[in-house]
Amino acid sequence: MTAEPNEDILQGARVLVVEDEAAISMLLEDMLLDFGCDVVGPAARLATALEMAEGESFDVAILDVNVAGEPIYPVAETIAKRALPLIFSTGYGGAGIREPFRDRPVVQKPFSQADLKRTLISAIRTARG
Repeated sequence: MTAEPNEDILQGARVLVVEDEAAISMLLEDMLLDFGCDVVGPAARLATALEMAEGESFDVAILDVNVAGEPIYPVAETIAKRALPLIFSTGYGGAGIREPFRDRPVVQKPFSQADLKRTLISAIRTARG
């Protein structure tokens, strides 16, 4: 079985993961590795995520909306200033995302591997224009 052309975009893509729940973080990492991505992080605290968002090299970020009780928006703002794509991960769906990030893609927990793959491909393609 050969990979679809869309999947090639994920080969070697560096994905920043910000997730405070260890089980979800490990699941997310496994999915990303299955896609051929390189995982940056994961960061489980806002301060660490902010440092990584400012200084690490990555192609796309997956951000838990609430990290250890703190909203992720300072990290999202940093990534947006770098003009990099980001995906929000939340149990509340897109309705819980604040402006000006409501146009950003969301994967709703619990998400399937297929949903994550489709969202990642779309986010990277959109960013590359």
